[in-house]
Amino acid sequence: QGQLVESGGGSVQAGGSLRLSCAVPKDIYRWACSAWFRQRPGEEREKVASIEENFAMDYADSVKGRFTISQDPDEATVYLQMNNLKPEDSAMYYCAADSRWSPARACSWDVWGLGTRVTVSS
Repeated sequence: QGQLVESGGGSVQAGGSLRLSCAVPKDIYRWACSAWFRQRPGEEREKVASIEENFAMDYADSVKGRFTISQDPDEATVYLQMNNLKPEDSAMYYCAADSRWSPARACSWDVWGLGTRVTVSS
């Protein structure tokens, strides 16, 4: 099974774009309950985008209109398209999933990747 594996981070100028990818082990991949979190030094990890148990997509207010979460079920991959990046978007970005998704309960983020770093310079 192993960890989720993020890729696509890097350094960009403000206003630029990045697309993060998260490879999910096929035995735990679900159509729902995938998410992207980010964490800055000294701060709590925060959810920025998710596909919830009811398949609704949810975004933090700070990224609405700029970030888009999507997925490719055939490849068991979750993406985060990030446009118009701002310096405050700089963080470690983590992919998360629910290994036991059920439509009867909220997502439980129990599977994580090791993170990919995004740095946005002004």
